[in-house]
Amino acid sequence: MTRRFNEPKLVVATHNKGKLEEIRNLLEPYRIEIVSAGELGLPEPEETETTFVGNARIKAHSAAKASGLPALADDSGIEVDALGGAPGVYTADWAETPDGRDFVLAMTRVQEELDRIGAPAPRTARFRCTLVLAWPDGHDEVFDGRVEGQCVWPMRGEEGHGYDPVFLPDGYEITFGEMDRWEKNRISHRADAFRKLVAGCFA
Repeated sequence: MTRRFNEPKLVVATHNKGKLEEIRNLLEPYRIEIVSAGELGLPEPEETETTFVGNARIKAHSAAKASGLPALADDSGIEVDALGGAPGVYTADWAETPDGRDFVLAMTRVQEELDRIGAPAPRTARFRCTLVLAWPDGHDEVFDGRVEGQCVWPMRGEEGHGYDPVFLPDGYEITFGEMDRWEKNRISHRADAFRKLVAGCFA
């Protein structure tokens, strides 16, 4: 039985303002006071797991324990089938440089790796998002979202972020990078996970 969320306040375990705003909008109908780990001055825990759910659990339980409040965390990334599911949980790591994250570099690396092994088209891939809602008593609920598609090249579009310009979702002729953000947010992996979260814990 899924535990219902009945508390008036929720910590979103992120220091990312964009992600916080997106989650605030999604949960607005439920009249919950939402604060971020960043606003509370909570430290960012080291993500040491090799799965999305493992890293989301680290972030959610760390924030719940430190704040004494329920906490919501997500971990997400892109999995490319021909690369054995890489970059997967290391999606952001592939973009790391001494001067910050460079996703053009990361997308180029994906393309070069696919070319190197001669991966045939379509180069199937998916975006995944795992949400973990954790309580201070150690209980948690897990929701997994995904959107299937393929990697394309060259990069297309200036919208979105991360690997969006090389991801063509199934049933569409434009990449996430070319898509209006409202349309993307309707079909994205995060939207899929949030529908399951709301149905399980909030509705």
